[in-house]
Amino acid sequence: MIKRFLRWMPSFWALLFLAVPVMGVATFVLADHYNIWLPRDVSEHGRTIDQLFFFILYLTGIVFIVTEVVLFYFAWKYDAKHNSKPVEFSHGSHSLEVVWTILPAVTLLFIAIYQMDAWAAAKMRPPEIPFTCEVTGRQFNWDFRYPGPDNVLYTPDDIVRTDGNLYLPYGEEVLLKITSADVLHSFFLPNLRLKQDVIPGMDQKMWFRATDGGSFDIVCAELCGWGHYKMKGRIHLLKPEQFAAKLEELRQEQNTMRVAEAK
Repeated sequence: MIKRFLRWMPSFWALLFLAVPVMGVATFVLADHYNIWLPRDVSEHGRTIDQLFFFILYLTGIVFIVTEVVLFYFAWKYDAKHNSKPVEFSHGSHSLEVVWTILPAVTLLFIAIYQMDAWAAAKMRPPEIPFTCEVTGRQFNWDFRYPGPDNVLYTPDDIVRTDGNLYLPYGEEVLLKITSADVLHSFFLPNLRLKQDVIPGMDQKMWFRATDGGSFDIVCAELCGWGHYKMKGRIHLLKPEQFAAKLEELRQEQNTMRVAEAK
C-alpha cells in the first residue's frame, strides 16, 4: 500500500499543482456570479470601467489557464520516477520566440487603444461647470470646502467641513478640485470607479455623474504615513434638492459656530 502510494506521489503533486489554478478560477467565477466581488456601481461611466476590467481579466485569464494546463501536462507526463532518461537541453525555436514576443506586444497595443476613450472621458474631458467642492487630503483626514451662494471657492461664504463626510448631488455633473496639504495621498471612490493621486502643490480635477443615491466609502489608496489605515470617510449622494438643503444646513451650523466663537 505504501509502495503504491509512493509510486502515485508524482501524479498527486501534479494534480495538486493543477488544483491551484482550478480553485483560483472558480473563486473569480463564483464571486462575480454572487455579486461579491466589485462594489456596487453608482456612476454613469462605471459600466465602461467594469467592461474594460473584465475584458482584460478574461484575456489574461485565458492565457493563465492555457499556461497552467500545459505545465500540469508536463509535470504529469515527465515526472522523474517514470522517466529515467536524462534531460536534454534544447535552445528551442527562434521563430517561436519571435511569435510569443510579438503577440503580447500587439495585445498590449490593442488594450492601450481600446481604453483610450475611457481614459479621455475620465481624465481629459472635464465639464465646464463651477467646482462643486474642493477635496483636501491631509494626514490623516479628508477635508471638504463647498462654495457659498456666490458659487466661487475661497470667499467668505465658503462652507468648510473636516468631519470626513462629503455630500454631493446625484443625477447631475459634479466637478471636484483635489489637492493635498502635506504628502502624497490617493482619493478613491470605489462605488464611483474613480481614483486620483493627490499631489502636494498640484491642483487636480475629478468629475462624474452619479446615477443613484446612498452612502459609500471614501478611502486613501496611497500609503501616506502611520495613520494611513484610518484615513477614510463617507460620500453621501443626495437628490439635488436634498443636497441644496444639506448645504444650507451646514451653512447655518457653520454660522452658529462662528457666532459662538465670537462670544
